Amino acid sequence: MSWSRASIRRFLLVLLLPGLGAVFAGELWLAWRTASEAADAAYDRSLLGAVKSIDSSISTASGGLGVELPYRMLEFFELTAQGQVFYRVATEDGLVEIGSANLPAPPRPLLTGQPQFHEGAYVGQAVRVGSYARELDPPLAGPAGPQRVVIQVAETLEARTGFRRSLVLQSLARDVLLMVAASALLALAIAWAMRPLDRLRQEVDARDPQDLTPVDDTGAPAEVRPLVQAINHHIARNREQAEARRRFIDDASHQLRTPLTTLATQVAYAQREADPSAQRGVLDKIRTQLDETIRQTNQMLALARADSAPPQRQPFDAVALSEALVRQWWASAREQGVDLGLDAPDGPVPLQGEPDLLREALANLLHNAIRHGGAGGHVTLTVRADASGAVRLSVVDTGPGLPPEELARAGERFFRGGGGALPGSGLGLAIVRTVAQRHGGQMQVAPGSEGRGLAVTLTLPAPPTSEAVSG
Repeated sequence: MSWSRASIRRFLLVLLLPGLGAVFAGELWLAWRTASEAADAAYDRSLLGAVKSIDSSISTASGGLGVELPYRMLEFFELTAQGQVFYRVATEDGLVEIGSANLPAPPRPLLTGQPQFHEGAYVGQAVRVGSYARELDPPLAGPAGPQRVVIQVAETLEARTGFRRSLVLQSLARDVLLMVAASALLALAIAWAMRPLDRLRQEVDARDPQDLTPVDDTGAPAEVRPLVQAINHHIARNREQAEARRRFIDDASHQLRTPLTTLATQVAYAQREADPSAQRGVLDKIRTQLDETIRQTNQMLALARADSAPPQRQPFDAVALSEALVRQWWASAREQGVDLGLDAPDGPVPLQGEPDLLREALANLLHNAIRHGGAGGHVTLTVRADASGAVRLSVVDTGPGLPPEELARAGERFFRGGGGALPGSGLGLAIVRTVAQRHGGQMQVAPGSEGRGLAVTLTLPAPPTSEAVSG
């Protein structure tokens, strides 16, 4: 199983338990060192005591080196050491030597009055040796100058090793218990920490499929709250899409019921009509009704796309888009006797957005303006960019316009002005407003120049400065 799909509990345990194991191993090594130091400190003090006892028994009064060994003390020391004990007393030059010869020499030169302890091997056994040197007073007869005597006592390591092992085993038992307790507490802590996620899972699983209300994050830990907020954000997007689908179905049923009923009536009338010229008149009306129904359907699809389609932004030139639209609608305007013009800068005006949706919105404005402008009217598509980089796209006509009391409702779905004599769906301005909002802008509807006609303006925010203009 990959790490990305592994259980969080398992992941934490796999991550933390080796760490605890490493701590346990480090603790065991530290316990061994501590036990070794403690054993050496304790037994070295006993070894030094034996050295001092022998030292106190050394005499040079006779001119030679004499030692009255403290046998009882050595027997007690050997009993305490639980092994063999060796000793050596010799002059530093080795000319006089008493006791066990060839005991391991100290690794460093002996300083007068300072004991030195080291380990070595003697007669095939590992031993711990304590060495001590002091000046002879009075010195031995013969050589002139200061003389030193070296005292060494060695013991085998059975007792020392047993003591060390006992301390390590005690530490090991303690550490194993601590490891088990820490692992159990870690597992309990992880299980307790995962409870909010378990509650969240149960709450989401228990929800009705149609329930799109936000998940309550009250009482959720700070680490879980961003997850709940992300889930709520996703639920909100799904709710918006569901609402957009519901609106589309409502709009379709609202808009298509009447045209389809009219078409059915007209077809039935044409079937009953025997006069070919009368039939042709009915078919012309059916064609006109079909064209209007197709236009309404396309408007509803455009509105649904503007409501819920995922954004696909790209840089483009507002002037180039406007020029193409004017060329597209120029023939239709000419047929109806409308003067269609473009007022735009000579250079490009960059925008960042969805050019297809913006083209659909401006096409709706031009269609409405040309239809309502009438013969002899004027329609102008204006492109302007202000100092901040925001772009204004306006369609101004000299038609009948809207009464002041209806301007505020312009852009509502299915709203048509009271004075409108031409057929329509009331969706054109709704599409324009939705597209403007989708681009982070807004739509304003106001009377045209000198109070005549209507001026609809889309104000869109400036594009990022790093974006290039796409043709």
